[in-house]
Amino acid sequence: MSLIQIIKYEGDNTTFVWKHPTEDFNTASQLIVHESQEAIFFMNGQALDLFGPGRYTLETQNIPLIRQLINLPTGGSTPFHAEVYFVNKTEQMSIKWGTDSKVQFLEPTYKFPMQIGASGEMSLKVEDSRRLLVNIVGTEPVLNQEKITRYLRSFLMTRVKSYLAQTIKEKQINIFEIDENLNVISDDLKTRIAADYSEYGLSLQSFFVTTIVKPDGEPSYEKFKELHFRKYADVTDAKIRQEVGVIEQTTQAQRAVIEAQGIAQKRNLEGYTYQQERGFDVAEKVAGNEGAGNFSSAGIGLGMIAGVGGAVGTAVGGVMANAVNPVSGQPAPATATNAVPTDMFCEQCGSAITAGASFCDECGKPLKVKPKCKSCGFQFETKGKFCPKCGAKREGK
Repeated sequence: MSLIQIIKYEGDNTTFVWKHPTEDFNTASQLIVHESQEAIFFMNGQALDLFGPGRYTLETQNIPLIRQLINLPTGGSTPFHAEVYFVNKTEQMSIKWGTDSKVQFLEPTYKFPMQIGASGEMSLKVEDSRRLLVNIVGTEPVLNQEKITRYLRSFLMTRVKSYLAQTIKEKQINIFEIDENLNVISDDLKTRIAADYSEYGLSLQSFFVTTIVKPDGEPSYEKFKELHFRKYADVTDAKIRQEVGVIEQTTQAQRAVIEAQGIAQKRNLEGYTYQQERGFDVAEKVAGNEGAGNFSSAGIGLGMIAGVGGAVGTAVGGVMANAVNPVSGQPAPATATNAVPTDMFCEQCGSAITAGASFCDECGKPLKVKPKCKSCGFQFETKGKFCPKCGAKREGK
């Protein structure tokens, strides 16, 4: 009889259980168990000694359960007959599953009967090696993903189809929105069927529903599908119109802000304020009024634009001069009741100038006083030798 000396795992990574082909060993053999593995000795269909990761020399002291069934001497290399199973305890991923027939249920939203199919993937891990070998393996030399799926298919299909219908009903999942709820369905199914796998020494690590097959083409399904998406389209259109209205209002408000900022920057560059601009507008209206030629209307205009200064003040002064004497285009002559110079506002601060003053009352700026005729009091606007009003010769000419 040929006795093996080295006992080790020779399967692949997709295998759950692998049986060593040799069944005759001696007490001097070397047993090698890799990480994430366990080795179990079987005799007469009974699971006996179990070894975790490591290297072992088979002796009577470390195989006590086998020694109880056969009479092993304490010394020498004694042959014995046994079966050795290696169990891979790593997580086995990407195990395919799918329903073998359609799942029938009542659609929770529209209350019409439906038939759907489902498929996906799962991952399993061995938790109890003895229970797995006793309940599933039996005398099989190899238990891989394909075989374990075939062994568990009957109970898996029964549980999945039943729990899938219950989940859709309990969580009120619309058939037309079922794809966006695959995570919810997957988590619920995993919770429900995990206990069934533990009876076989397995742990359900993950369970995913990746595809729901809908009854496309069936008249009743297509009818409700059309109604659902028409309703959805109407709601979407209303929402879009509402959002567009909000955008338009926002755009108008932003445009108004931008325009206001531009006007403010223009005023800042040209050196006047909002109040001064309003005064200028009033002056223009006074100048265009039919009654602007009389002094009462002009007085109203003068009071309204009293705060206008700088370049705007000068322009307003010209407008008022034309308003007071629109026909001749000449400034009004200085009289007892009108002794205010044509330049009636300070160019620096915009304050009204006191008649005959050489400096501004408010800011102290020296004023440019135009010369007057000594005979009639007419204020000269241009250079010359004689008064254009009375013909008197100017002083110094």
